[in-house]
Amino acid sequence: MGKKKLIIGATAVVILLLAAALVVFKFVLPGSGQGFPGMPGAGMGTMAGGAAGAGGGRQGTGGAQQEISYTVVKTETPHRGDVSVTSSLTGTVEAADVVHLYAKAAGDVTAVDVSAGDYVEAGQRLMQINTDQLASVQNQLDSAEVSLNSARSNLSRMQILYNGGDITPQEYEQYTNQLKSAELQYESAKINYDRQLSYSEITAPIAGRVESISADVYDHINNNVEICVISGEGEKRITVYVSERMMQHLTAGDALEVIKNGKTYGGRITEISTIVDSATGLFKVRAELENTDEIATGSTVKVRLVTDKAVNAMLVPVDAIYYSGGDAYLYVVEDGIARMHYVEVGLYDDQVAEIKSGLNGDETVVATWSSNLYEGAHIRLYDELTANDNGAQAGAKAEGAGSGRPDGGNAAGSPAGGTQQNAGNAPEGGGRPNGGNAAGEPAAQPAGPAPQQ
Repeated sequence: MGKKKLIIGATAVVILLLAAALVVFKFVLPGSGQGFPGMPGAGMGTMAGGAAGAGGGRQGTGGAQQEISYTVVKTETPHRGDVSVTSSLTGTVEAADVVHLYAKAAGDVTAVDVSAGDYVEAGQRLMQINTDQLASVQNQLDSAEVSLNSARSNLSRMQILYNGGDITPQEYEQYTNQLKSAELQYESAKINYDRQLSYSEITAPIAGRVESISADVYDHINNNVEICVISGEGEKRITVYVSERMMQHLTAGDALEVIKNGKTYGGRITEISTIVDSATGLFKVRAELENTDEIATGSTVKVRLVTDKAVNAMLVPVDAIYYSGGDAYLYVVEDGIARMHYVEVGLYDDQVAEIKSGLNGDETVVATWSSNLYEGAHIRLYDELTANDNGAQAGAKAEGAGSGRPDGGNAAGSPAGGTQQNAGNAPEGGGRPNGGNAAGEPAAQPAGPAPQQ
């Protein structure tokens, strides 16, 4: 008899447990969005951002509405501005005044008075050359001087005879002309001698520093051979070579930067050659430098200058540009949908890009790069989500202020407002990791009726 009562009691307990399970399944679980697989209305929906759907976004085997995946982006409107292209080149530093001295006559070097690095004054002798023609012109000068003295002596004697009436005026004029001719010959010989003498004595035409000297005593040098280089005092200049495309966008007065040993120096373009250099096939550009005493003459330096510029151009962020098969395109947001627009890109730097065609200027352009972007993608704006996050957090703190929790929230498993579960479910359609609502969305509805007691 006791055993029969025990069996009846166990059966009753099982029946009660089954009844409780049916009540929970019927009233609680359908409202929570966490049904069992294969049961009508059960399933877990996902939104962009990884949040679980709690209401109309539920997806289950019973054929409920499928949730929409969103791509969160930042957007900008095209604006007008300037964009420039800066090129890095190499250049050579030179003194603003550089004099290259050449031997004007062949001869033997008899004296060298300076060395490389010495400072010289204008007119100071640098070296002495015994030219091959100096002795010859010296003889010519001596001969012309003898002829001049003889003509003067003859005219003096004829002057006495002419005054005494012993010679005719015609005879006296002949001696006068002979003296004039001798004077001209002497002056010509003197000029030739002085020229050859100047060729033999090399002097500094300007004050400055001797950069190089390429002759020693007893060397025999030929004419038109460089023997000395002197750089003048004052500012230095730089020579750089550019392509034809770059040259077309340069103007005298344009600023440039020179970088040497980690320091940056300023300068401005002074000369732009329009003739192709035969050695490089490029165009020579010269610029004056400022405060470059630390840079040695002849140094190779890095030069940065603006070689192209677009003024008042339509600009978008450079990260907004995509490429496919060499064609550029970007995405425009239209009614919350991403639409692909092919564009023509002009100049660009590391911040913005010039749009020559493909946009009107009033579009909302996706400004951030994302691998989830495609034609027809649903878009959520980052700024709106950030504002909703802040609002949701402030509301949660205010709502939970009386619950005794430090963060203003609800304890795990406790209902929010008595109707909605807080076990990791996001508001319906929000797609938000923190359960916030997007701008303009209604507050989430209760997940289902409360269990009846």
